[in-house]
Amino acid sequence: MPNLFDPIQLGAVAAANRVLMAPLTRGRATKEHVPTPIMADYYAQRATAGLIISEATGISREGLGWPFAPGLWSDEQAQAWAPVTAAVHAAGGKIFAQIWHMGRVVHSSYNEGAAPVSASATTAPGKAHTYVGRQPYDTARPLDIAEIPRLLDDYARAARNAIAAGFDGVQIHAANGYLIDQFLRDGSNHRSDAYGGAPENRIRLLREVTERVASVAGADRTAVRLSPNGDSQGVDDSDAPAVFVPAARALSEIGIAFLELREPGPEGTFGRTDVPRQSPAIRDAFRNPLVLNSDYVSAEQAQAALDSGVADAISFGRTFLANPDLPARLKAGAPLNADVMATWYSQGAEGYTDYPVLEAAAA
Repeated sequence: MPNLFDPIQLGAVAAANRVLMAPLTRGRATKEHVPTPIMADYYAQRATAGLIISEATGISREGLGWPFAPGLWSDEQAQAWAPVTAAVHAAGGKIFAQIWHMGRVVHSSYNEGAAPVSASATTAPGKAHTYVGRQPYDTARPLDIAEIPRLLDDYARAARNAIAAGFDGVQIHAANGYLIDQFLRDGSNHRSDAYGGAPENRIRLLREVTERVASVAGADRTAVRLSPNGDSQGVDDSDAPAVFVPAARALSEIGIAFLELREPGPEGTFGRTDVPRQSPAIRDAFRNPLVLNSDYVSAEQAQAALDSGVADAISFGRTFLANPDLPARLKAGAPLNADVMATWYSQGAEGYTDYPVLEAAAA
């Protein structure tokens, strides 16, 4: 079995180890969703990851509803991302852009009062993060079938901008109750057209988005994130294996670089795996590298997942947030910094670029 610190080929990308950095929303862009210089420092600090997957990044104004999150739909945004990718590469790292449409969890205040779009006319539970505090979610309008080509164009434009900005590839965010996940699961997809009903129809949007992004970035520089678990921001499915195993098979046929699965435990945020884990069955359906994510906090945990034969690599989230030199700490069995929730989404360096590396912590 491979070791956590062995290299791995992820499509076109040769990763130095199997400790990946998971996508982590941090809220350090501008209010206009343009990356800022401090983001280059943050990502470069974490360049010893086998691969960095960027924070979720909006494909369009319609699809982005998180304060100070970055986008990739404009030339200005792409140009501002270029110093970030350059800094990662200068530090010896590799980085994919995670591209994102939030669907029904975009509050109307981000789009001049326009209702968000989703698979169907549903409303997310809880309240949205907005620039004026937490607000109740709006009821989404169903995305018209005639709008699908426009949506695919938005994904293609974001992928093209990502490659132009110097990213090594693109990951499609199809997890955590966001737009593609809203189409995948029957709890939020009540459509009766070609994108609803049977699992093969609900998978259609995921397949079309992936094919379109792969046509721009190359299949070997395209990845997907899924969350084949229970409820995620109010999105659930009555028969998860019937959806996610065929979805993984479709992605395997496209030949994407890798598939990442988020399988949080019973107390997880943005979803709980309260159904049997789908990763073993997905492993059988997907032929390229499979990356597991959520709640990994030690080398022993991660190595056990590799030893099981299910995972080829592990993506670490909050652990990487607080430990910029995480691979070295895991390899040495060194203590880990604890992350500070209060600064997850705040602006500035505190809780962002000021976590100490091992040598500084020891001093």
